[in-house]
Amino acid sequence: MHHTHQSAMPTLFVSHGAPTLVIDPVPTRDFLRSIGQMLPRPKAILAVSAHWDTPAPRLTSGASPHTMYDFYGFPDELYAMTYPAPGSPDLAQKTAALLAEADIPAELDQNRGLDHGAWVPLSLMYPQADIPVVQLSISSRRSTAHHLALGRAIAPLREEGVLIMASGNATHNLREVFSHDMTEAPVPYAKAFADWLTARIEAGDTDPLLRYLEEGPSGPRNHPTADHFLPLLVTLGAGRDDAGRILHDGYTYGVLSMAAYAWGL
Repeated sequence: MHHTHQSAMPTLFVSHGAPTLVIDPVPTRDFLRSIGQMLPRPKAILAVSAHWDTPAPRLTSGASPHTMYDFYGFPDELYAMTYPAPGSPDLAQKTAALLAEADIPAELDQNRGLDHGAWVPLSLMYPQADIPVVQLSISSRRSTAHHLALGRAIAPLREEGVLIMASGNATHNLREVFSHDMTEAPVPYAKAFADWLTARIEAGDTDPLLRYLEEGPSGPRNHPTADHFLPLLVTLGAGRDDAGRILHDGYTYGVLSMAAYAWGL
């Protein structure tokens, strides 16, 4: 166990569900609205989303990232929303330097905006959009160990008032969503994985999490693709492998665990 300096920001993983989370009357929306009060106010936010997946790490480095509507067929009001938070070219550079020190080269991307994995939770957490945001990509073709290393490399940002916030989903079988109601009770296979995940996180037990497909109950069924799980490993690494705690436990459509976790809180 590492003891971090008292003023270090916590790190956070949230499950973002469907883009309609911003308007759906579900408990996860209320939880995300309350979290701004729960956490110390960040100087800046480094967001890691399931929805920016690149062969090697990239960082948004523009001064005012645009709001991306990277989803189709949703209600019009979603496409009218904007999240005009400033970027932080400075934080992008600093993050790239930390990654370079860890032999993880990252490229700066001046033109990319914030995708819904970042702006949907952030618009609930910090609706004023007045905290600078930089996004860091995942690389789903790379290993779980890569994502843990990514997180460990950027951990020092926490001492500078940066909130490292990853967004994905604790379980994410989208194909099965359509056969369930939004408010349905959790189905057993999803609940089994989410409960296993929480137990491992709260025990600070990193190794099984790196082998989540093999060790987690119905791993491949809960995560047919890696993209919604890998962001969690970045926040775990940024949390310096300490034991985390669950902040929110809920489900949408029975199969999506909406669990949220924090390290260092």
